[in-house]
Amino acid sequence: MSSTPDLAALKARQQTAWASGDYAVIGTSLQLVGEQLAEACDLRCDERVLDVAAGNGNASLAAARRGCRVTSTDYVPGLLERGAERARAERLEMSFQVADAEALPFEDGSFDAVLSSFGVMFAPDQARAAAELARVCRPGGRIGLANWTPEGFVGQLFKTLGRHLPPPAGVPSPSLWGVESHLQTLFGERAAAIAVTPRLFNFRYRSAAHFIEVFRSWYGPVHKAFAALPAEQALLLEQDLTALLNGLNRAGPDSLVVPSAYLEIVITRR
Repeated sequence: MSSTPDLAALKARQQTAWASGDYAVIGTSLQLVGEQLAEACDLRCDERVLDVAAGNGNASLAAARRGCRVTSTDYVPGLLERGAERARAERLEMSFQVADAEALPFEDGSFDAVLSSFGVMFAPDQARAAAELARVCRPGGRIGLANWTPEGFVGQLFKTLGRHLPPPAGVPSPSLWGVESHLQTLFGERAAAIAVTPRLFNFRYRSAAHFIEVFRSWYGPVHKAFAALPAEQALLLEQDLTALLNGLNRAGPDSLVVPSAYLEIVITRR
């Protein structure tokens, strides 16, 4: 029997997971990352910018606020609708289009900058997704990424989920996008330069229980994990997540502030 994973089936399951709950509840809290990424890429007024796996549009909105001509894409239509609501509220002109990060429906070199904030890193075929980002970015343009690291809180969160629901065999971890050497492997000769800046994002909640309640309700992967587990195993997962959160909490017993490491990456297209 072949051990090659069925990436198409995996992607379909991932799409269902991200469409469950409401990622926008979580995504909105990450807006700061999109703003910092836009600055790191030194976006200019009237530049053509593509946001890949945009979710509810953090990087898209940041680019539009800087006067760019933005196309926001995701393979979950409901998330694009949430991004469009935010754009209308700010009276920002943007385009929204359903698109797969591994098969972008755009011509070669169509954009001055291509962004993805905690999005494309979850594509199951990492090499193909990286190739697509590079293909649609013009020579001399920038690819800006924000990716969680394996050792950071979110990387540990996914490892904790994996102990209770093992990930598909043969599929590389999304957190590899937060490893500089892996980025060199993915982009290789397509990159004239790769600039990497380690950063921290602080998750801020009332308590570990509050964090788990929000993520269990709204964050697709956690939502689906709890739904898939019998009650006894779900309780064990909750206990492990509580221990992880409390172990990383820097706010003391009366609140929760958990720093999570990510890489801010700017790739100059060769």
